[in-house]
Order: sequence, then structure tokens, then C-alpha cells
Amino acid sequence: MGRRIPMWQVLLCVIFALGMVCYSVFLTDYGDAHMPMILAAAFTSAIAALNGWKWSVMEKGMLAGINRAMQANLILLTVGTLVSTWKAAGIIPSMIYYGLEILSPSIFLVTAALLCSIVSLAIGSSYTVAGTIGVAMIGIAIGLGVNPAMAAGAVVSGAYFGDKMSPMSDTTNLAPAVSGSNIFDHIRHMVWTVTPSYIIFIVAMFILGMGHDSGSAEMEMADILQTEIQKEFVISPLLMLPVLFLLLAIIVKIPALPAIFCGVLMGMFCMGVVQGINFNDFFSIMHYGYEAQSTVPLSNDYTVADVVGGGGFDGMLWTVSIVLCSMSFAGVLEATGMLGQLTEAIVRFAKGTGRLVLCVILTCIGVNLLTADQYLAIILPGRMYKNVFEDRKLKPKNLSRCLEDSATLTSPLIPWNVCGTTMTGFLGVKTIEYAPYAVLNYVNPIVSIIYGFTGFTMEKMTDEEYEKVMEERRREEEERMKDLEEA
Repeated sequence: MGRRIPMWQVLLCVIFALGMVCYSVFLTDYGDAHMPMILAAAFTSAIAALNGWKWSVMEKGMLAGINRAMQANLILLTVGTLVSTWKAAGIIPSMIYYGLEILSPSIFLVTAALLCSIVSLAIGSSYTVAGTIGVAMIGIAIGLGVNPAMAAGAVVSGAYFGDKMSPMSDTTNLAPAVSGSNIFDHIRHMVWTVTPSYIIFIVAMFILGMGHDSGSAEMEMADILQTEIQKEFVISPLLMLPVLFLLLAIIVKIPALPAIFCGVLMGMFCMGVVQGINFNDFFSIMHYGYEAQSTVPLSNDYTVADVVGGGGFDGMLWTVSIVLCSMSFAGVLEATGMLGQLTEAIVRFAKGTGRLVLCVILTCIGVNLLTADQYLAIILPGRMYKNVFEDRKLKPKNLSRCLEDSATLTSPLIPWNVCGTTMTGFLGVKTIEYAPYAVLNYVNPIVSIIYGFTGFTMEKMTDEEYEKVMEERRREEEERMKDLEEA
């Protein structure tokens, strides 16, 4: 264990990391955050070493950070395999084909937003929605001549609406657990901030959609895509059964990883039986993605193959690698106490309810930026501000709502965050391109801040509730001191 690192050095590490990432993403042709995050981890490790921190401590911090992301990485790789098998099996092409039949450009964005919202609310998984329905929505958007970045924004906001509000979502369970609230109070309290935010989001999608009329060029593009899909795949409504199975499996609380793998097996079955693909090609498709046959252009940027091909285990390795790089940097920050120092400094400025809410939301966004992990962005600020909210007699559900309004929703807006890279990997659209259209994700934190300063729905504890909370804190402190004495 080394000595406490001076705040100016902590800030230097943060500025170096953000500077390197921004330089790479915005000012170079490289455009990725992998190498900047590795350099940031090395720079931060050097600063820590100069302050007496041993490499073994920092290495354990890196490994702990990577370990936290391993479940997400396994899901990413499995979903990549799911996408390739479902494309080769004609499942996603069928979704695109029928979507082009019933949707028009003017209502497409609203429809995509509502569909992703409903499904994500039912299953609580933004990753599953984006990796299945979201992929199909991008294909339909290209066929209708709608900007894929707009479509991706609608998908991301819709998917994260469910990730935020569903009782089956991990973040919806994590936020109240960290803050001391309960999940049902937490969800009911979030309705106050998410309702106006969601209305603004849907209105924005409607206005953006009005700019897309069903012109002859767009309809011709849709006809070409449908024709090429019919040439290459057997199209049938029965191919929607694997989609229904996956949704039902997650609704009945089958764990995500085995449920998604069952979807892969169903995709393999449809590849062989429905599409007649030789079993010798299965492993190649699952690993490297489905290579579509049609190269007919749909626009200057996309061909039919870009829409109905791709996916695969290999296609997710870019996302997994940025997770490893980001979590290494985050692990050093946490292990050496730098992250804790940053949050402690912020608390001193949290005077009044409005400023306290603002500090929580900015802290969550900051942790999302620094650690690239939405779970840490919920856990660390939750631990940090729990006692502060209690001391000011603010009910725990106020804190849990702030955590979800910011940590959960801003995570897919950051290019190097696990969620941002995942959405890019699934949808094929860069984070900085879809972020302006993911309206719900940045409006909701603003609404939450407004509520903090106005005091609207910021419920206070009764005297009895406050005494109960204080008694619980005293008991926890006594148990902690007893454990220390025994140690």
C-alpha cells in the first residue's frame, strides 16, 4: 500500500486519460479508444508507483476490474454468435422483410422506439434488444432510406428505457440495493422523471420521422432489399418462433447466457433445415459471421450484404478488447484510491438538495467516463452519497432514482464505455453518430436535475423513518468495529 496520492496528480491522470481518448476519437483516423486507454493505464500506474504503490496491488486492481466485466464479455461473444446464426438462418432477414412490408419512413423511428421500449421493458435487457430487434431495425432503416444513425438512436433509447424501468433489469435491481431502497418504490419513483423525458423522446422521433417521406427512391430501395432477401433466403413467419422463444425464456427468468445460447442452437437448426446450409459451414459462420451473397448497392454507403450479412464471434472481439483496456485503467484508479479521492472532493460542494442531485448525476457520468462501467457508476456514487442523503432526511428512493437517471442512461453515450462499444458492435453505427438521436438518454438526467433544484417529488423521511435509518447505521458501525477488533 502506498501513500495518499496528491489531488493534483489524480487530476493529471484523469486529464491525461480523457485527453488521449478525445484526441484519438475526434482528431485521428485511428478513431478508437483502445490504445489511449492502455496508455492511460500505464501513465496512471507510473504515477501510483512514484507514490509508493506496488505493482502487485495495481495488477490485482486491473484483474478485479476485468473480472467485473467478464459476464458482460461472455454475453457479448454469445450474442455475436447469435446474430450470425440468425442472419444465416433467415430469422433477421425475415424480420427485415416483414418490417419493410408494414413500416413507412415517416413512422419508422417512432415505431422502432416503441417496439424496443416494449420488448426491453418485458425482458429487462438492452443488449438482447439491440442485438436482435435493433439489428433488424437498422436493416429496415437502410431499406427505407432512413439515416441509420437516427434509427440507432431510437433503438438505443428504447432499449435503455426498459433497462432502466424493468424489474428484471440488473441495473434496476442494483440501484435500490446500493441506496437502501426497494425495487418497487424505486420503479414508481422513476416514473416521475422518465415520463416527461420519454414524451420528449417520442415527439423528437416523430418530428425527425416527418422529414422522411415515402419517395420513389426510398421505395425502390426497399423493393430491391426485399427482392434480394427473397433470392437468398427462405422467408417465413415461422422463423419468428426463435425470437418469441428468446423473449419468453428471459421473461420466465432463464439466465441470459443459457437463454441466448439456446437461441444460437435454434438458429443453427434453421440454418440447416430451413436454409439448407451445409453443416461444414456452420463453424465458419458462427465464428466469422455470415457472408451474404448479394452485393447489390442500396446507397453510397451500404450494399445488401452489409444489411443481411455480418455478426459472429469474431465481430465482438473489438468490443471485448476495449472492455479489457478500459477496465484495466479503471482498476488502477480504484485500487490506488484515486477514484475515491475524486468522489470525496465532489461531496464537499453538495450544499442543498439541488446541488446534491447535481453532484450525484455528475459523479455517475464521471465514473462512466473514467471506468467505462455502468455498474461501477451505480455502485461507487451509491456508496458515497447514501449517508449524505440519509443525513438530509431524503428517502433512499431519491438516490436510487438519480443513480439510474444518470449512470444507466449515459453509459451508451460514451464511445469507450462497455455499453457504448456494445451498441456500436451490435448496430454498426459509431457512438458519436447515434448519440445526438438517443434523446431519452440525455434528457432524463436533465429532468432529474431540474427536479432536484425545484424539490419536486424529492420526498423526505418522517422522523420515525429517520430514527430507524440512524439506528441501522449505528448497528452496522458497531458490527464493523467488532469485525476489525477480531481481525
